[in-house]
Amino acid sequence: MQALIDVILPVFLVIGAGYLVVWKKLFSDDGVDALMRFTQYFAIPCLLFRAISTLDLSENLDPRLLLSFYAGATICFVLGMFGARFLFNRPWEDCVAIGFCGLFSNSLLLGLPITERAFGPDALQANYAIIAVHSPFCYGLGITVMEVVRNRGGSPLATGRAVLRAMFRNALVIGIALGFVVNLTGLYIPTPLSDAIDLVARTALPVALFALGGVLFRYRPEGDLRTIFFAVTLSLLVHPMITFAMGTQLELPTQSLRSAVLTASMAPGVNAYVFANMYGVAKRVAASTVLIATALSIGTIWLWLAVLP
Repeated sequence: MQALIDVILPVFLVIGAGYLVVWKKLFSDDGVDALMRFTQYFAIPCLLFRAISTLDLSENLDPRLLLSFYAGATICFVLGMFGARFLFNRPWEDCVAIGFCGLFSNSLLLGLPITERAFGPDALQANYAIIAVHSPFCYGLGITVMEVVRNRGGSPLATGRAVLRAMFRNALVIGIALGFVVNLTGLYIPTPLSDAIDLVARTALPVALFALGGVLFRYRPEGDLRTIFFAVTLSLLVHPMITFAMGTQLELPTQSLRSAVLTASMAPGVNAYVFANMYGVAKRVAASTVLIATALSIGTIWLWLAVLP
């Protein structure tokens, strides 16, 4: 119960505040969109740039950590895609978007603050290692499969161009890539610029959590509830179970295991809806999955905190 009060509730109170002010019309939809654009295109890329540029790659990019987390994510993507096709008879384009809900955990807006509150700032290095490849991996996999499905019988060269174009328009991927450039080259960043980046980065999580609450107000639990709860189960239970089992088998250090399992247990981020909206498929299912999984994750995160060493 103490973990619920001290770790989880403060994060969800910020989300709830954003939901409440939009519900009561104290904050406009345009304002929420502006906050979300600020975080997605500026603040979070600055946060990721700063984190990756100073990350000890040799110590924190542990192959066991990445294998445990991303094997679970990939399995859930495949299960979601084929489950949507063969259990619920959805079109293939819908299936890819539904699979993406099982693939993309909310590693930034929920994973970082909850891990920090549970285990302290020093526990975040493994989180940043996961996040370093999270957007490139998930968008790369999702976009590639979607473009292949959409261009069945089309030119592989055209499909490859579409994938690369979508990837390198993503601000999160750009922030991560620039962070790697600075990290690997040792490029010096002048102190005034570094301090300015830090100022923007510090706003990322609280502003994004507040904006997430406002965005979630728009979502309604519509569409096929069986499909929605199938996607929710993959995200909140199956992914962290696979990650926990693999991480334990691979003898991950305790701190890395905690970060991997907690990150895997997060609800799908708004990016799951953004991905569906980008292709105009399964939007209601994706939106409802984000909303319901975010609400249910209050309980499931508490469960995983109790299970972790």
